[in-house]
Amino acid sequence: MKPHFLLFISIVFSPLVHSSHHDYSDALSKSILFFEGQRSGVLPRDQRMKWRADSGLSDGRSVYNTDLTGGYYDAGDNVKFGFPMAFTTTMLAWSVIEFGELMPPDELRNALVAIRWATDYLLKTISQPNRIFVQVGDPYMDHNCWERPEDMDTGAPSPASEVAAETAAALAASSMAFRSVDPGYAETLLRSSDRIFQFADNFRGAYSDNANIRDGVCPFYCDFSGYQDELLWGAAWLRRASQDNSYLNYIENNGKTLGADDNINEFGWDNKHAGLNVLVSKEVIEGNMYNLQSYKASADSFMCTLIPDSSSSHIDYTPGGLIYKPGGSNLQHATTISFLLLVYANYLARTSQTVNCGNLIASPLSLRTIAKKQVDYILGDNPMGLSYMVGYGNHFPRRIHHRGSSSPSVKDHPGFIACKEGSIYFNSTNPNPNVLVGAIVGGPGEDDVYGDDRADFKKSEPTTYINAPFVGVLAFFAAHPNLS
Repeated sequence: MKPHFLLFISIVFSPLVHSSHHDYSDALSKSILFFEGQRSGVLPRDQRMKWRADSGLSDGRSVYNTDLTGGYYDAGDNVKFGFPMAFTTTMLAWSVIEFGELMPPDELRNALVAIRWATDYLLKTISQPNRIFVQVGDPYMDHNCWERPEDMDTGAPSPASEVAAETAAALAASSMAFRSVDPGYAETLLRSSDRIFQFADNFRGAYSDNANIRDGVCPFYCDFSGYQDELLWGAAWLRRASQDNSYLNYIENNGKTLGADDNINEFGWDNKHAGLNVLVSKEVIEGNMYNLQSYKASADSFMCTLIPDSSSSHIDYTPGGLIYKPGGSNLQHATTISFLLLVYANYLARTSQTVNCGNLIASPLSLRTIAKKQVDYILGDNPMGLSYMVGYGNHFPRRIHHRGSSSPSVKDHPGFIACKEGSIYFNSTNPNPNVLVGAIVGGPGEDDVYGDDRADFKKSEPTTYINAPFVGVLAFFAAHPNLS
């Protein structure tokens, strides 16, 4: 069955006609550099994205007398949404945990710096007892403007009681990433993770159901899938980071009531189920924790849905071979799923296991092959012959939906650019003056077509949570460019 399976994959993805060798190390470096372009707060002296400058310096002080400077803008706007930022942080940390040893020392350092820029901010958001600040910025005011982050004056924080479990996951995962290089900081992160998880578990409820902030988070980052998956996800990360059996008991005893078997084929900033199942499966595969077998069964099932020749396959691919799900910013699915494929393949390979998909057996190599097809598509092996990572290769998007990238930098235009004055830059047909190196845009439609249109934000807007899992994916392929 195995040779037939591998042959079928090559036939299914035959439309990828622009195949060439990719410099995965260069792409890795750029994928991490991107985060410097998304920074909020006082920029450090070693800032490499030189067209950016300090921004959001009064965040939190004017309303709550709390320092909420720092962190990342989620995408092409100037709002700090805590929910996707925490997920971004979790995925950056997971990238380092699983693939950090494959990274060159300089890039590992850069990845840790990117993580810490987020975790330092997340620690500020939970600095007050029984409160978490989940957002800085009014998205409606912000989206009504087209201005640089250095000029924006629309910031105001929103306190709430959810997002806490994803923040717990981010801090727990990050504690593992920092354990060998800064054990004191790692301990702070782990203690804070435990504390904010208790808050999340004790004060249950979706933050987008909170009448005080619903209008500020929806429809942008509503918690459509509910808070239950984040509770399991946060507990799973605390279990892995602390090896505390109380968290093992939590994910075992609460799996059914918190819907661990629901929506198992989704993974992203909102729905954590597929990632949760892969994460917990490590306990079964490597630790023989068979009381968690249901999580592994769900992870196996998810992997089988990704294999076109599997009898349980139901994921959609574009004619050019890209994983596709409707709703915009499609490359978030390609990068997160590729990450899970590689992580699960590693877990299986260490114990010489495979996945039984009924009519075929999926080996670790076959899972890695699917992931590589997605990576190569993103980097240019697609019908458009276009790299969807800005600054990688010779052909990449030039008119991305990003305020800072599309407006003149403070260095080139030191004068204040007011809210509506930036419209000329949004409407311009010229390429963006500032190249946001490493940014991965939302990507093409289901027909593999991409128009390089700044106004088409579903395709042309980059986000931190598209890039974060891709850091780990690129680290793997930089070390293993030729699968065998």
